[in-house]
Amino acid sequence: MRQTKLLRLVTAAVFAALTCVATMIVNIPIPATKGYVNMGDCIVLLGAFFLGPVYGMAAGALGSMLSDVFLGYAQYAPGTLVIKGLMALLAAVLFLALRKKIRTTSLLPAIVSAFAGEIWMVTGYFAYESLLLGYGLAAAASVPANLLQAAGGLVLSALLFRALCAVPAIRRMTERKES
Repeated sequence: MRQTKLLRLVTAAVFAALTCVATMIVNIPIPATKGYVNMGDCIVLLGAFFLGPVYGMAAGALGSMLSDVFLGYAQYAPGTLVIKGLMALLAAVLFLALRKKIRTTSLLPAIVSAFAGEIWMVTGYFAYESLLLGYGLAAAASVPANLLQAAGGLVLSALLFRALCAVPAIRRMTERKES
């Protein structure tokens, strides 16, 4: 039992680091919004699928928040911590429920749960920018870029999840988590 918790904690730390790196390295600046589109969502969702709600939420929240701090977007760090954490939590809970109900190896649970998580992300950042950062309706300018990021995160996370589950050791890890 103790070894399993340690393995989960270490895996969550790896996912947090991967999230931070994927966000920082693979990002496309959007001058109009002074933001950027990144591939961190893909790793946040994979962490949710592989780690479950609690560890997936922690990994996605911390990795995403750290990338905001390191890239000079500290004003977004508190919002990112909450938004990406809840994104991972929502995706993980929905993913587990769908996998239990459907009992299939199809991509459907990953796609549906990633879609829900990404819709939350887009909505969460709009609310954070408009209400807490004080941008008002001007925050709508970031919605198209966030939708583009969401689409990339959804597609890549579902495809990578499917590919990674073809590895027997990884497949066993996800089967143990569900039981």
